[in-house]
Amino acid sequence: MNALSFPHPAPVHRRTVLAGLLGAVATAPMGLGRAAAPAGATGWSSADEVTQARLLDRVTWGNTAQGTQPLPQQGVAAYLAAQLRPPPATLPRAAQAQIDAMAITREPLPELAARMEAQHQTAKAQPTEDGRKAALKAWQQDMRALQQEAAERFVLRALYSPTQLREKMTWFWMNHFSVFGGKGNLRVLVGDYEERAIRPHALGRFRDLLGATVRHPAMLHYLDNARNAAGRINENYARELMELHTLGVDGGYSQQDVQELARVLTGVGVSLRPPEDEPPKMKPALRRHYVRDGLFEFNPQRHDWESKTLLGQPLRAEGLAEVDEALDRLARAPATARFITRKLALFLVGDKPPPALLQMLARTFERTDGDIAAVLEALFNAPDFRASLGQRFRDPVHYVLASLRLAHGDAVLPSTEPALGWLQRLAEPLYGRATPDGYPLDAAAWAGSGQMSTRFEIARAIGAGAGAATPPLPAQRDKEMKMAESAPAQRTPPALAESAYVRTLQPTWSAATRNALAQATSAREWNLLFLASPEFMHG
Repeated sequence: MNALSFPHPAPVHRRTVLAGLLGAVATAPMGLGRAAAPAGATGWSSADEVTQARLLDRVTWGNTAQGTQPLPQQGVAAYLAAQLRPPPATLPRAAQAQIDAMAITREPLPELAARMEAQHQTAKAQPTEDGRKAALKAWQQDMRALQQEAAERFVLRALYSPTQLREKMTWFWMNHFSVFGGKGNLRVLVGDYEERAIRPHALGRFRDLLGATVRHPAMLHYLDNARNAAGRINENYARELMELHTLGVDGGYSQQDVQELARVLTGVGVSLRPPEDEPPKMKPALRRHYVRDGLFEFNPQRHDWESKTLLGQPLRAEGLAEVDEALDRLARAPATARFITRKLALFLVGDKPPPALLQMLARTFERTDGDIAAVLEALFNAPDFRASLGQRFRDPVHYVLASLRLAHGDAVLPSTEPALGWLQRLAEPLYGRATPDGYPLDAAAWAGSGQMSTRFEIARAIGAGAGAATPPLPAQRDKEMKMAESAPAQRTPPALAESAYVRTLQPTWSAATRNALAQATSAREWNLLFLASPEFMHG
C-alpha cells in the first residue's frame, strides 16, 4: 500500500493507534531506517536520496515537502560548503516585511532602551496608585511585545532563510550563551543580543563570539556583572563564563580562578545614559581607559587594578585589554576545545558521540583557533555523523519548526504566534530558560509521556492546516480539538502523503508506522499519524 491511499479498514479506535505510536516514539531505538554508512564512507558523492533527505533534516530546521530537490546540481558537498560559509540571506518578501515592521528593526538599541526606561520611570512616578498600576501594566506589555518581536523574527528566519545552518547554529549559540528574557529589562535587550552578538559569529571564530557576548548588555545584566566592581565583587558571571561558556565544569579551574576572573571583569558593565553625555567622573589617570560602545561601558573607576593570576599564569595587560587577555586564555584552553566540541556533537550527532569523534573535533578546534565552520566541516565529513542521520530525537524547537516547514514550505505564514504558543506548551519557549545552562540537548529531557501527548495535539493541528491562527486558550483547547475531529475542516490539510519528502523516506518506515498510517481515513488523519510517528520525531 502506498502513502497516497486512504483505505477503509475495519474500525480501530483512534486512541489505540495514538497509544501505539506514543509507545513507539518514547522507546524507539536509535537505528531507524536503513543501515549506517560504511566506516570509511566520508564523501557525499555516493549519498542516495534517503541519506540526502536525512542530511537536510539534520543541518536545516527540517525538510520542506520538496525533499532533496533544493540541493544544487553540484551535490551535497557543494551545498554544505555554501551553508558553512553563507552569503547574506534574502528572505521571502512577505517574511522580510514582517521583520522590517518590528520596533527592534526600526529603532537602534540605545534609543529603544532609553525610551523604555523613560516609560518605566514615568509609570513609577504617576501620582495615584491606580494610575501607577495602569502605566506599569502598559510598560510591561510593551516590554513583552519587544521580546515577542525577537521570537517572531527568529521563527521567520528559521522557517524561510536559505542559509539554514546559520539559523540553526544561531539557536545553538543562543542556548549555549543563554539569557532569560524574563529577568529585569532583558526583554528590550534579547533581540539585539541575538542579532549583534550571536548571529554574526554563529559560524565564525569562537573567540569572537565569546567576546561579543561578554560585551553585550543582555549578558552583563543577566549574570549581574553590571554590578561587579572593585570592593563589591560579584562572581556570578565569572563562574558561568568558565563553567558554562568555555572550560566546562571539569575544566581544571579553581575557586581562586573564579575570584580572579571576577576581578578581571570589574568595571565591565552597562550605561543607559545618552551617548552624548560626559563620561562618569574618575581620576584623570584613568580617563584613557574609559570605553563606551552603545550601551556597553567599561568604567575604569570601578575596575580592580591590582595584579591577577588566571589558570596558573599572570595577566600582563591592564584595563579592558586585561579582559581580552583573559578571554584569549579561556578560548584557547584545551578544556574549552573539548567542552565546546562535545556540545556541538551532542547537538548534531546524538546523546553519546563516539570518543574518537570527540577527539578529532577537539583537535580541529585547537588547530583552527576555534573556527566553528571548520569544526562543523570536519564533523559533517565524519562517518559517525553520517551514521547518525535519521536517529537524532527532535527537541521541541526542532519538532515545531520541522513540522511547519514540511507542512507549509515557502508559503509565508501571516503569523508566528501559533508556533510560539506551541513552544510554550512544549516547555521550550525562546529566551525562556530561567537558568544560565540553556535547554538540555539530550533526548531523555524531551521524550516523556506528557511531552508526547502535547506533540500529538500539535501534530493534529498542523496536520489539519493550522499555523496562521492564534493558539487557543487552555480552557478552549479540549473543545477545539474535539470540534476539529467532528466538524468539517475549516482549512485545507497539507498533502504530506503526496510530498517528495515522504515518497523518499517511505521505504525506511517501520512496520508499526506503516500499519498506523494504513488506518488513516483522511488526509488530516494521515498527517496527524505521520507527524506523530517515531520516524518524524527523529531527524
